Amino acid sequence: MVMQDDRLDKDRQPDMFSEEGRPRRGSPHAAQPASAAGKTAVTSPKGKVDPSPTGHRARLRRRFMEAGPEALADYEMLELVLFRAIPRRDCKPLAKLLLETFGSFAEVISADPARLKAIPGVGDAVIAELKIVQAAAVRLLRERAYRRTVFNGWRDLIDYCRAAMAYKDREEFRILFLDTKNALIADEVQQTGTVNHTPVYPREVVRRALELSAAGIILVHNHPSGDPTPSRADIEMTRRIIEAAEPLGIKVHDHVIVARDGHASLRGLQLI
Repeated sequence: MVMQDDRLDKDRQPDMFSEEGRPRRGSPHAAQPASAAGKTAVTSPKGKVDPSPTGHRARLRRRFMEAGPEALADYEMLELVLFRAIPRRDCKPLAKLLLETFGSFAEVISADPARLKAIPGVGDAVIAELKIVQAAAVRLLRERAYRRTVFNGWRDLIDYCRAAMAYKDREEFRILFLDTKNALIADEVQQTGTVNHTPVYPREVVRRALELSAAGIILVHNHPSGDPTPSRADIEMTRRIIEAAEPLGIKVHDHVIVARDGHASLRGLQLI
């Protein structure tokens, strides 16, 4: 009686093995999921996508590497940046809030730290990561601009100036100093002003050009309003610098205004 009760009765107990002799799914003999062996699985044992932040991050990074940045929306690119600063929280709501507040990916990474810090969920670590990305982009574009003579790489120069200045909330006056072959020898911010004015002193511009033995200069400043259209003050200031520089053999090649909405060249507009 005891031996009969202990034998497997197919009419009363489920068959743990298939006809081929392999363990059926769910039986104690079946293979354990990867997580049981100490590994993190992106999918669950039932094949469902892991909804945890860890699973989302792994999928987003994999899509970035396999399909490239063009396959990601701006908020997803921001998420990738935020992952480094926020290790264990869903970053999507913050990424979307930043874009809603500032308008674009470029404007988020270029935003003033004080304005960023006013956003709920943004701390020093987030600001640092955003500024690292901005600095890397500006440095990449600057190296491209330095690689060729200015007028052979004009597009690279404009891209660099826009990345460095276009999204700032105060005016900056920058001078690009050129040698006799029109290659860049220096790039300096001379003045920082208010939201709509920067004081510029022609004698200081000429003095610095002479110190660097520059044969020519390009003037650059930004319009925080977003509109690169030259003002009357911009045109008059440029003409005063030309009057001070050219008698000393320093050529003022152009004055470029950069802004969120584009750029304007005073020489291209035949204003100088």
